[in-house]
Amino acid sequence: MTLKEYLFTSIVTVAIVVLSTIPIPENPPLGDVPLIDKWVHMVMYGGLVFVMWVDYAVRNRCGFSWTARVVMLLGAIVLGGAMELVQAYWIPCRSGEWLDFEADAVGAALGCILCVYLNKLWKGRISARK
Repeated sequence: MTLKEYLFTSIVTVAIVVLSTIPIPENPPLGDVPLIDKWVHMVMYGGLVFVMWVDYAVRNRCGFSWTARVVMLLGAIVLGGAMELVQAYWIPCRSGEWLDFEADAVGAALGCILCVYLNKLWKGRISARK
C-alpha cells in the first residue's frame, strides 16, 4: 500500500490536518448556524471514510471486508483524536474539545454505515452484470 495507490485518501487526510491547524476567523461564515462546528467535523470525517472506501473499492474489486471497515473507521477516529490533541497542546489559536472528537467519531461511523450500504448496492450491480 502506497500513498499513490490511495491518493484521494491522502489528499483528504492532508486537507483535514491543514484545516484543523490553521487559525479560524473571528466571525466564521455560517457562524450563526447552531453547532456548525460539530456538523463540519461530522462531514469531514464521514467524507474521509467515504473517500477511503472509494480508494479501497477501486483497488479491491472483491468488496468491502469487515477488516477494512474496522480499519477505516478506527483510522478516521484516531485521526480525529490526534487532531484534537494537537489543537489542545500545540496550536495556540485552536482548542481541542471532547465534543469535536465525538462529532469526528459520529461522522466516521455514519460514513462507514453509508459505505456498507453503497457496497451492498455495488455488489448487487456487479452480480447483475454476470
